[in-house]
Amino acid sequence: MESRHAQRKNEHLSLAAKYYDQVHQHHYFDQVRLIHDSLPEMTTDDVDLHVQLADNLEIECPFYIEAMTGGSDQALKINRQLAQLAHKHHLAMATGSLSIISKDPQAFSSFEIIREENPDGIIFANLSANASLDQAVNAISLLKANALELHINVAQELIMPEGDRDFNWLDNIQYLVSELEVPVIVKEVGFGMSKTTIAKLQTHDVHLINVSGRGGTNFAAIENRRNHDINFESLLDWGQTTPESLLEAHSIRRGKTEIIASGGIISPLDVIKAGVLGARAVGVAGYFLNILQNEGYEALDQTLSEWQVIVKRLLALLGCSSFTELSRVEYVLGTDLLSYARQRHLR
Repeated sequence: MESRHAQRKNEHLSLAAKYYDQVHQHHYFDQVRLIHDSLPEMTTDDVDLHVQLADNLEIECPFYIEAMTGGSDQALKINRQLAQLAHKHHLAMATGSLSIISKDPQAFSSFEIIREENPDGIIFANLSANASLDQAVNAISLLKANALELHINVAQELIMPEGDRDFNWLDNIQYLVSELEVPVIVKEVGFGMSKTTIAKLQTHDVHLINVSGRGGTNFAAIENRRNHDINFESLLDWGQTTPESLLEAHSIRRGKTEIIASGGIISPLDVIKAGVLGARAVGVAGYFLNILQNEGYEALDQTLSEWQVIVKRLLALLGCSSFTELSRVEYVLGTDLLSYARQRHLR
């Protein structure tokens, strides 16, 4: 019989599937419209998809498989398939939270499979922002991870019946950044980030920030469904969307800081729009997982192939030889997003 922690991971997978259509009723990237240039003056062969995220962290494609799951037999099967596809398509891949292995060591096999199936690929290990140095070093070592992703998830924890209630994380994050030999990415889990949050992270030496906005997997809805004591329904729309978060980030980003986007990415055009709004790379979780669970391995295999072709051609369409050049592409905002930007003094 699986542990209580493994059962919780299975509940997350089941509820993410249940709420997929509901949380994707609104497509917030529709509020971003790109300006067409009929004379890009380049060929598709001029486009290079490689992205340098840090001095010692380069990915071959600007989008990657974002953190999803781990810790159960079902998660092992999913992670095996995702890792096989990451290996085939040369995509970076983030693990689900490895925090579970300190409570349930048997859960490690569901994460270990990722490195087994993708021995030379770029892997981001994932832990809570309150992880100890020993936990971080162990997670990186066990997976031979190329980076560590620290997730910050206050809203989820507060709704989760067994969640944390202490959120003094910044000093620990700064300590881990200073002590670890791999790059550290600090990532939200679908509630977005404000310029205040991003400023705090930058002053604590964090230079890789994943704003992970509202619009994708909704952990408020998932944890509220699991919570049988208190109803947090009023928080189901909590947080900033991914486009809002990217505008927030653009207004405050400084120096070596690089912004990553995730949350509600459902097409190659979304990947491009995120880049136009300032993202250096884009993580995709729920959309890929939904295809894998409902249509199968071959369908996701084909989707990943198509996305890589389309992203490259869209870059050529916009006259950009690399993903980083998207920051110079002109765009206009829809009424709601423009109103948000003006009220927040973001443009």
